Amino acid sequence: MARTVGIGHQNFEKIRLKNNFYIDKTHFIKEWWESDDEVTLITRPRRFGKTLNMSMLEQFFSVKYADRGDLFEGLSVWKDIKYRKLQGTYPVIFISFAGIKENSFVEARKSICRIVEEQYNKYDFLLKQNLLNEKETQYYEQVSTDMSDSTASVSLRTLSDFLSRYYEKKVLLLLDEYDTPMQEAYVNGYWDEMTGFIRSLFHSAFKTNPYLERAVMTGITRVSKESVFSDLNNLEVVTTTSNKYEDAFGFTEGEVFAALEEFGLSHRIKEVKQWYDGFTFGRIPDIYNPWSIINYLDKKEEGLYWVNTSSNSLVGKLLRESNSDIKRTFEHLLEGGKLVAEIDEQIIYEQLGQDEQAIWGLLLASGYLKVSQYETVTDEYGGWKKEYTLKLTNFEVKVMFRNMIRRWFSCVDSDYNDFIKALLLGDIDAMNDYMNGVSQSVFSYFDTGKNPSRKEPERFYHGFVLGLMVELRGRYVLTSNRESGFGRYDVLLEPLNPKDDAIILEFKVFQPKKEKNLEDTVEAALKQIEDMKYDAGLLARGITKEHIRKYGFAFCGNKVLIGEQL
Repeated sequence: MARTVGIGHQNFEKIRLKNNFYIDKTHFIKEWWESDDEVTLITRPRRFGKTLNMSMLEQFFSVKYADRGDLFEGLSVWKDIKYRKLQGTYPVIFISFAGIKENSFVEARKSICRIVEEQYNKYDFLLKQNLLNEKETQYYEQVSTDMSDSTASVSLRTLSDFLSRYYEKKVLLLLDEYDTPMQEAYVNGYWDEMTGFIRSLFHSAFKTNPYLERAVMTGITRVSKESVFSDLNNLEVVTTTSNKYEDAFGFTEGEVFAALEEFGLSHRIKEVKQWYDGFTFGRIPDIYNPWSIINYLDKKEEGLYWVNTSSNSLVGKLLRESNSDIKRTFEHLLEGGKLVAEIDEQIIYEQLGQDEQAIWGLLLASGYLKVSQYETVTDEYGGWKKEYTLKLTNFEVKVMFRNMIRRWFSCVDSDYNDFIKALLLGDIDAMNDYMNGVSQSVFSYFDTGKNPSRKEPERFYHGFVLGLMVELRGRYVLTSNRESGFGRYDVLLEPLNPKDDAIILEFKVFQPKKEKNLEDTVEAALKQIEDMKYDAGLLARGITKEHIRKYGFAFCGNKVLIGEQL
């Protein structure tokens, strides 16, 4: 009989006591302990079992769970006598920053201090043990949501000191979702304040802490060393491309297929693989996101499970406001193409707005892109660099991005949909009316950044083309021929139904030195379609000239004029 699928459980004890569906990852305990690394940072995308594994570590090692070996009976770690003796023998501090999502530094700082205060409250029996001197007792009572920076910075190290004295053993420190406050700080504009506060806290807790036995931090991203880890030279960083712990987070394909068999769903393997396969950690491909698989086992139908557990606001903002090169590359990825890039797995948040590689690095760390291969190559200076070949992770991710792009036009949903209908019908007057409505409303939505300019509207063009790709999928194959030169972008729509016309679109920006008005720009666009023989491929595939429609789009700021070749 199949076990009960419990949605949303992140506490190891609860899952074990209720005999909920669980895939044994206790080999991670042995692998981590035997690595003997002092401070380990493990990055994985959200909903990949990070919190559950941290709960498992706490309940295996913590003295609070002494004599609770029943939680681990029947699991791989319990087969080793050495580890049976190790269970429940260390003081453990386990905290999570997952809930730090405030809009201001003041409130975020209070939330972090409150989390530390809660840890002190858990161990307030220390105040009654004649363990602390008068000054230490005074310090203990100063720990609160409003404590000073100096008190906060050493709070975790000081608690480690008190616990190691009481238990006569150094402390294990577990910090889950360490980078959530920093992501929120970047989005909400208090990055410098937050990183300064976190840096001092981490320095005393993880670097200059003589009472620390070992520590584990988890998060989505590897924040750059300069931001918060500047003095942490004892840090072992394990990213998605590292070989360590490669099967400890996420489900392997063998584990997924066994789960489908347990729940009588073996006949759905092909469907599950199409939707949810695709993550790669270290040397192991075909890793599946646990959240999607657990929801599939429960609901027995495909759906957007993992991608809908977050607003994806940062990713959406970066792509929407990105330059035309990034949007072009993203069009290629949505079409099933690949991206070859040099990726630095350290995320430098300050560069996300202007560094293309930083954006791809964030998408890789967040799980939206996967590494299909990477190699070390020689650069132009005789050094070496790592080049990654990246693709969209799986069908679930592709659908999520399609929905995101559709929402970009939600503010003018009616106009945009009406434009698509007019385009398909060949109604040039309606196309002009609706396209001007679209551009007036959403131009600034795409034309953003540090130096936005209505004279450089490529951001809008490429966002618009991404929208075409999404709305017309299943009816047309969209391809693009990207020409050099300012503001030009060619789109070919090849019909899947032979009864539909093929469509060629040429975008051009009004150039006052060459053209008198937008009508001249339209004529230049239509002439380019003819001169460059953009219809040659369509004609070669048997589509007649009578079934190829050609349109020139002329842009001047957010004004648009569309003309058709008759």
